[in-house]
Amino acid sequence: MIIAVDEKQENLGVMSLNDALGMAESKGMDLVEVSPNAKPPVCRIMDYGKFQYERQRRERKARKQQKTVEVKEIQLRPKTDDHHLGFKVRDARKWIEDGIKVRVRVRFRGRERDYPDIARARLQNIADELKEVAVVEQAPSLEGSTMLMILAPAADKKK
Repeated sequence: MIIAVDEKQENLGVMSLNDALGMAESKGMDLVEVSPNAKPPVCRIMDYGKFQYERQRRERKARKQQKTVEVKEIQLRPKTDDHHLGFKVRDARKWIEDGIKVRVRVRFRGRERDYPDIARARLQNIADELKEVAVVEQAPSLEGSTMLMILAPAADKKK
């Protein structure tokens, strides 16, 4: 015994499996089990090929509308001089203006790990230089031998 539902979403009531199969066959459709755990199970009369096609079409459309977030990265060291830092900040500004997030990574080596304040100040200076085009999405945080900060395009500057 099953509960049958027709193609117009109307409940046909409780009937035997053979009756439901005969009804589906007479309409040229398939009998698809929708809810197997229900007591009694619920089956639906539908064109299963058309159902699969529609589902795949919806999934393709959803994938097409998904936005991929691109993240570029600039890497520094605590001893990176201001001249080279200027190049990195200029690249970061260009990427942020294009709508791309920027991850700023300061890598420590040896005894540099003992002075994370230097890197934190360096990252804060970068954030201050880019504050008109970017917002700090993730504040500087120490992860092992690197300190990370993520900058995202400011909402008012997005294209």
